[in-house]
Amino acid sequence: MHPWDKHYWRYWRVVLIVFDWDGTLCDSVARIVHAMQSAAQDVGVVPPTDVAVRNIIGLGLPQAMLRLFPECINRHSDLITAYSHHFTHSSHIPESALFDGVRAMLETFQSSGHELAVATGKSRRGLDRAFAQFDLGEMFTYSRCADETRSKPHPQMLQELLDVSWTEVADALMIGDSSYDLEMAAAMGMSAIGVTYGVHSSTVLRAYSPIDLVGSVEDLHVAIDRWIRQRG
Repeated sequence: MHPWDKHYWRYWRVVLIVFDWDGTLCDSVARIVHAMQSAAQDVGVVPPTDVAVRNIIGLGLPQAMLRLFPECINRHSDLITAYSHHFTHSSHIPESALFDGVRAMLETFQSSGHELAVATGKSRRGLDRAFAQFDLGEMFTYSRCADETRSKPHPQMLQELLDVSWTEVADALMIGDSSYDLEMAAAMGMSAIGVTYGVHSSTVLRAYSPIDLVGSVEDLHVAIDRWIRQRG
């Protein structure tokens, strides 16, 4: 094999690009905040602040409820039911939308032959609903949800994605907007890119040593492409 051919193969070998959902691909943070506060009002507990809700986005709902409402564990089931209802059905709270440029970015990497995955704190039902809403299900070869495995920041979600896709950790990249995403990747020794247009600041994300921090989907697209070209 000519040396150039070997280099060409290394550049084009399939990689696994793992995305968080809320706050990374989907602009749903405001809807999550309003739904959680509305659920608290329904159940009769003190609604959490905007900041408090933003700080739990990325966790599974049971873990989120423990952090937001530690004093009323016996109401967590009611809170989860009320939250799910408001997030899915309420018309008076902001609608979720894909961030500008997300669809084009995903189409580019998929058409290049790379595999795309989602690792999310959403439930399977919630992610499937989002896939249908935005007609994105066919984009992603694999996905893991918080009700199928251990919640972020435990790395089991990423390990399962590597296992099912037969991917080495060196050929996988995690992208997320929260400390839970980057902590999960760090525990796996996986490269990660933090996006600063979601829930956590660059200062918080930088503590987990991402290979890059970006402030827009356009910059994210460039950063992913650079990682594909430069990886070992």
